[in-house]
Amino acid sequence: MLLVVVLAACQGKAEQEKSMMDMQQAGQRAEAILDGTMAAIRPPVKWVHGTPAESACSTGLNRPTGTTTVFRSRNILTVVSKERRGELLEQVRRYWEQQGARDFDVDSDKDMPGIRATTADEFTVMLQVGSIGNIFVRSGFGCAEDSEMTYPAGTPGQPGGSKKEELTPREHSDFWSSGEVRRSSTS
Repeated sequence: MLLVVVLAACQGKAEQEKSMMDMQQAGQRAEAILDGTMAAIRPPVKWVHGTPAESACSTGLNRPTGTTTVFRSRNILTVVSKERRGELLEQVRRYWEQQGARDFDVDSDKDMPGIRATTADEFTVMLQVGSIGNIFVRSGFGCAEDSEMTYPAGTPGQPGGSKKEELTPREHSDFWSSGEVRRSSTS
């Protein structure tokens, strides 16, 4: 019985902490998650900030709740061959798992694979391969309290950023762009 009371108290505290995050805090945390994810990819890939997204939360009856879902993203500019995509997805999945992510959902589509998970602090993280071989990574938080937000330098559509989002991979990598798959030697 005591365990049930303790678990209920912890769950209530987690919900209270989640609702106390504002849009600025959610944006900063999403950026930190993405920075960590990009740093975990070896060898490194070239990337740029993607266009941020916000969506007002509602009661289901189109009434505002004073909260907004916040997403930030990174677009990978390094060309990743079809043969290397699985390795990239696996590196990112392992990193997220080491950071405490759970509830993994893997889309194994041969042309547009992706992964999605939830972090310990309730952020959604996802990596998706697009129809032209472009790869983007996103992190978002649902229904943060409305607030002003700032964006990192270079964020498309924001002061100091480009007007148009870069989506097309164009940077060559001896490793990531290669069609060769590593084979283990048996000698």
